[in-house]
Formats: sequence, C-alpha cells, structure tokens
Amino acid sequence: MPSNSRISRRSFLKTASALSMSPLISGPVVASTQRKGSDIRIKQIRVEYQDFTYRTPYRFGGRSVDATTLLNIHSTVETVDGHVAEGFGSMPLGNAWSFPSKTLSYDTTLDAMKHLAQRIAKITEDYKEPGHPIEINFVLETAYLRAAEEVTSEMRLDQPIPKLCTLVTASAVDAAVHDAFGKVHRRNCYLTYGPEFMTYDLGRYLGPEFAGKFPSQYLLRAPKPWLWCNHSVGAADPIKTSEIKERLNDGLPQSLEQWIVADGLTHLKIKLDGNDLDRDVARVVEINQVATSVKVPEGVRSWHYSLDFNEQCPDVEYLLDFVRHIKQQSPGCFERITFIEQPTRRDLVASPEQYLFQVSRMKPVVMDESLTGLDALLRGRKIGYTGVALKACKGQSQSMLMNAAAQEFKMYLTAQDLTCPGASLIQSAGIASHVPQIDTLESNGREYVPSGNAAWVKKFPGLFEVRDGKLHTEMLSGPGLSAL
Repeated sequence: MPSNSRISRRSFLKTASALSMSPLISGPVVASTQRKGSDIRIKQIRVEYQDFTYRTPYRFGGRSVDATTLLNIHSTVETVDGHVAEGFGSMPLGNAWSFPSKTLSYDTTLDAMKHLAQRIAKITEDYKEPGHPIEINFVLETAYLRAAEEVTSEMRLDQPIPKLCTLVTASAVDAAVHDAFGKVHRRNCYLTYGPEFMTYDLGRYLGPEFAGKFPSQYLLRAPKPWLWCNHSVGAADPIKTSEIKERLNDGLPQSLEQWIVADGLTHLKIKLDGNDLDRDVARVVEINQVATSVKVPEGVRSWHYSLDFNEQCPDVEYLLDFVRHIKQQSPGCFERITFIEQPTRRDLVASPEQYLFQVSRMKPVVMDESLTGLDALLRGRKIGYTGVALKACKGQSQSMLMNAAAQEFKMYLTAQDLTCPGASLIQSAGIASHVPQIDTLESNGREYVPSGNAAWVKKFPGLFEVRDGKLHTEMLSGPGLSAL
C-alpha cells in the first residue's frame, strides 16, 4: 500500500475542497463542526473471500459465467461516545458484468478487483473522521476511484478499471459500515436515514433542490412482508423440459417449465442477446407461450415479464424493431412486459446519441450498467431513460441516494441482484422491501449458485426458498442489515 494511503484530516479537507467544486453539490463539503453523538469512526476493516461454482452456467450480455467469488467484509466501528459494534457485508465480485473486457481474462479482472478491495479496505480503515455511513462513503468515493487508477497502473492493465467495477468492489465495505452503524445503535439500518442520525441532508449529495430532505422520506420504516420473485431466464437456459441436454439430478429444476411449477412463479426476467432480432423475438414469444400454458397454482391468471439486453442492442432501431415485432406477433405478451432494462451501451458519454424516447413512451426503459451516480442518472434522463434499477452491488449508500432522486424525478423503480447469494441477497431484499414503489426482486442465486445460500436457508427460509412466487421479507427488521 502506498505510504500516502492513510486519510489524514489535511487530505480529507483537500479532497472535500475538490468535491465542493462540483455543480451537483450544494455548498462547501467540509468536515462538520456539529458532529452528532451517533456518528461513528472506523476502527477496523477485515477482508475475506469465498469461491463458489455455479450449478449451471448463466449466460447474459454475450458472455457466460460459471463461478463467483464473494467479497466478505467484517467491520468494527465506534461511536464518538465510545460504543463499539461489528458489522458484516458481502457481495459477489461480478467482474464479468462490472469489468467486461475483450483483452483481459476473467482471472485478470478478478485479480484486479481483489487488489482494489484490499486498497479500499485500507483507505476506509485509515479514515478517522466521524460521520454517518452515507457521509463516509460519499467522502471516500474519490479516494476509491483514485485507488482504481493506481491498481490499473501497477497491474499494467490495457484498460482502466471502470467506475462501475469500483462501486461493486466498494459495496461490501459500505454494507459492512451500514450494518455496524445500525447494530451500534440497536436499530435496523432503514431507521437511521433521517435527521436524527444524519448531519447532512440530501442537498449535500444530490443538489440544492434536495435541501431539507433526507433518505428516510423515501423509504418505508418497516419492510414489506413479501416481494414477487423476478425469476431470471438466462439466454441459454432451457425453456421446455425437452430442451434439457444434460440432467443434473440435484433435486432442483432445470427448465423454465419446472421452475414455474416448483416455485409458483409469475414474474420472469428474460435475458436477451441483442444480436439476432428473429431469435430474440422468438425466445420471448416462446417463453410467453410456455408460461401461460404451464400448470400453476389455482387462481394465477396474470404474468409479468421484464426484458434485459445487458446493453447488447447495436442501436435503438434494433430495439424499436424488437418491440414492434413482439406487439404484432403477441399483443398479450407485449402487455405483460413491465420494463426494458439497459438495452444499449452503458457509456452515455461516448454514445450520447442513444435516444430512447420512442421506446420509453411504450414501456419504462431502466438504467442498470449506466447508473453509476447522480451525473449518470441526469444524463440518462436526457436521452430517454425513465427508470432505474437499484442494486446493492453499487453500494447501500448510493442506493439510498438514487432512490430519493428517482422518486423525486418520478422514475420507474425496480431492484435487481448480481447473482447474489447469502448476505448479499438479504441486503438486496432489504433495499427492495423498503422502497414503496418496488414490488419485485430478482433472485437468481437460488438458480445458479444455491451452494452460496446453504448456510442461510434455515435462518431465512422464506427468502431463500420460493414456493408461492414470493420472497418473504417480513423478518428483515433486525439490527443493521439483518444479515446476522
């Protein structure tokens, strides 16, 4: 670790001064002289990893994934009046999604994320200013991004570590700090996002129009009792049982037909390739036919689909043609589509011509890979995005801020995961169950990496085992993020 990695008060003020020049931030960003007794200091950040193999490959965005590495973070924090608590955060290092590369191998990008995780942990541990978790994350983001630049240089990578990748790497650290903050105050995290605990309002983070407002105003105090499970249908997953090429015989379903019956599913997230219009249209129409014909629990009459291209559409015209074909071939299927997720490239600066207004007038078009902060959200709105996907893998802090911004802008809200097993699914479910507008949650860890859920099923059976098409979340009201 470089000798200047420790965040001193002087370097903090220097960073804060630079941040204060941003037009998105209201007023100067400096250390508060009116600290709250509830504020915490970071005492320790400890890093661990867990590796899991997928039971079957998951194909999305033109790539196939068959393994995952979890970044597990243990944090220790202390309030300004001396109370100490430990927290835990976990997130898959989804390098295939957050750091896609045509030249760097999977192992290289994963190794880069591990190096960056160690840097981020050290930066966070060395930061000694007291604050609320959202404030701490906000101040340190610049240092995290600088660390990503350092790792890129030291590893001699032929492309920089993307901001999205840095957010994913930092998200487990952020979660562990939020978890510890809730536990040191013996409260669920979602009860700590108001003026009682936060020195700064949203004007500091989102601009002057948010002055006087806090994240708590956009959240439910208690989790919803359940969410619809938005079951992911990978781009290579068998739809009909007759399409299964090799039976796993592990007691779990393999085809979509089997999953629908076993889990009582009514909400499907369909992954599409975006490089063959006829094939994409045919796949959605086939899924609709199978879903509406499979025997499901009595009384189920409605089906809902979300479509995820993972930025693979070559242009907006492809997407328009796709939507028109679906509407012509199966009007009922078209009506069942709730939103379309990240259809075109994630880089909105390099490709600002991706105007999506024609599509978003028909269905909500949701930002996912493109959404890396407020600046990206504002750019997305200018080209026609009308919704956002909240994801724990981009950080608990960012999720709270983007939720508030999206609600103020009256955007469509959904919650997605990153094939999140264990504690990472619990965090994702916590976010989704506290946002009033969200009624579904993607949960594909149970499909592709159930071994990552094994240690959690008994404690949260209704969340990790779906039988009625629902993810049961009423138990997520304990201290912190409710993961331990």
